[in-house]
Amino acid sequence: MSERTAAPAASTGPAAGPRRGPMGGGGPMGMGAPAEKASHFGPSARRLLGRLERERLAVVLVAVLGAASVASTVIGPKLLGDATNIVFAGFIGRQFAHLPAGTTRAEVISGLEHQGNGQMADLLRHMDFTPGQGIDFTSLAHLLMWVLLLYVISAFFSWAQGWIMNGVVARTTFALRQDVEAKIHRLPLSYFDRMPRGELLSRVTNDIDNVQQSLQQTMSQLLQSLLTVIGVLAFMFWTSWLLAIIALVTVPLTIVVTQQIAKRSQKQFVAQWRHTGQLNAQIEEAFSGHALVKVFGRHREVEARFAAKNDELFDASFGAQFVSGIIMPAMMFIGNLVYVVIAVVGGLLITSGSLSLGSVQAFIQYSRQFTQPLTQLGSMANLLQSGVASAERVFRVLGAEEQEPDDADAEPLRTVIGRFAFENVAFSYSPEVPLITSLNLVAEPGQTVAIVGPTGAGKTTLVNLMMRFYDPDSGRITLDGVDTRRLRRQELRDAMGMVLQDTWLFAGTIRENIAYGRPDATEEEILDAARAAYVDRFVHSLPDGYDTMLEDEGANVSAGEKQLLTIARAFLSRPSVLILDEATSSVDTRTEVLVQQAMSALRAGRTSFVIAHRLSTIRDADLILVMEHGDIVEQGTHASLLEAGGAYARLYQAQFAGAVVDEV
Repeated sequence: MSERTAAPAASTGPAAGPRRGPMGGGGPMGMGAPAEKASHFGPSARRLLGRLERERLAVVLVAVLGAASVASTVIGPKLLGDATNIVFAGFIGRQFAHLPAGTTRAEVISGLEHQGNGQMADLLRHMDFTPGQGIDFTSLAHLLMWVLLLYVISAFFSWAQGWIMNGVVARTTFALRQDVEAKIHRLPLSYFDRMPRGELLSRVTNDIDNVQQSLQQTMSQLLQSLLTVIGVLAFMFWTSWLLAIIALVTVPLTIVVTQQIAKRSQKQFVAQWRHTGQLNAQIEEAFSGHALVKVFGRHREVEARFAAKNDELFDASFGAQFVSGIIMPAMMFIGNLVYVVIAVVGGLLITSGSLSLGSVQAFIQYSRQFTQPLTQLGSMANLLQSGVASAERVFRVLGAEEQEPDDADAEPLRTVIGRFAFENVAFSYSPEVPLITSLNLVAEPGQTVAIVGPTGAGKTTLVNLMMRFYDPDSGRITLDGVDTRRLRRQELRDAMGMVLQDTWLFAGTIRENIAYGRPDATEEEILDAARAAYVDRFVHSLPDGYDTMLEDEGANVSAGEKQLLTIARAFLSRPSVLILDEATSSVDTRTEVLVQQAMSALRAGRTSFVIAHRLSTIRDADLILVMEHGDIVEQGTHASLLEAGGAYARLYQAQFAGAVVDEV
């Protein structure tokens, strides 16, 4: 089967709407993409996190490793505080080396009180020292070795957590790409008629990549930061409830500041990715139609449109990054203020004897560990906002309305005879603009039915209905007496072959492109199809013959040669019903005669529908339908329609009448 996937490009109905070409503004380069609404961060974020459900065991393991890593980290400051106490106790003990041996700690404190040095006595009251004894280096070494071991363990658990989390994110986005790919194949043709190609490509490539990067950079760190906040908070309250309450002031302040900034940045991120998709659409169309832009001298207008959209993208990107970038400095400012307050209050607690020097030192470390994850959460806000904005755009593709599924009890398509019938068929691309109102048509098996008419008459729409790219609004279309809606789409299309005016070749060799409709075809069958379509004539002039790799969309062969390759593809598929949409429009006159002969042989015994603009190619058609405004206004043979002198005769005379030369 040939050119099935290209059928949307030939759709005449919707093409008049969104696809208006390089300067129309509605196609990929234009501004036809629907306007983005304000993002709902919460639901989109929950839906994105919900996709991690299939990785729940790995996520649980990540949480366990994260908790172990955090536990190892938060114990460290407590041990370092104890080490500070050992050093300070040794220093204090050496200050009383002049006292008689055997003097106790209680006697030293009592003596200080009697001397009126109560502040020093309070300082030493919570300190474990031995008068005259210096630093206990053995105990100090043991504590420092434990601290080193804990930090090594923490680093290992953190690395393992990140390694597993990266795998979780990679598999999640892999599944997301698969879901989008599968979804695209379930979407109706009307969706692609509305959605500019560049915008769709941006959603399934750039946006998914951004989701992956955002998850990779935030998920592991987010979990680590949350666990760190919990663990550090517990040790802070254990050390000093008063200092802990002071430190907790940062939490509501951080939340308020982050929320206020995030509200302003989210709209900017949504706009950023919307403009990215629209700019990609402009670039895709401008590059695809580069020759046309040059021919009509519209490059300056294209450049101006690009510059305008690029400026909009710059403004949105700058605004998003600037606004979200305020979070980090704001968090650091709040953290520094709290650090100063803790240092001052902690010093007062030391002098009053309420806390030891080591405990205050540990608490200051905890306060840093407490504000650092809060600062990290703030710095991750812009990544989260950007990732969720991209995820929302991808979810809109996944949430798009799908084409109606095939009937569960669909009838199997047996041997196709080829009788097509339209019974009171009505169809329109838009309810406000009727196209086909009441179409009745019967194509008998083996007949060649030609469809002619002016542009926009509904010729290609007729083909789209036969292929079930669209279903009729009312009436029915039958194949061998069976309503096509009762057949599985793929079985219906497998029985049909199509050659379009707009050729489409895929990356691969010439042999692979001919065999696209029948991958299991033998070498001899491929060569027979190539000879029948006169492909064999030019293939041998190519460097590698049938193994020649086709460049971008077949750029290394001519338009006529591409047309012959698509015809060979149809020959090889040997369909029961053949559809030719101006299939010889790109070949020269001499080749056209040869191809017409080959086509006649191909059509023999098959029901064929031929859409033609050159009426000379359909003179031998069994039935010619003349369409205007979606209705069949005339039908008959070539001779009978000419004799009737109606619409067909006028079309024929317009093509073949000689030029009128005014006499002077």
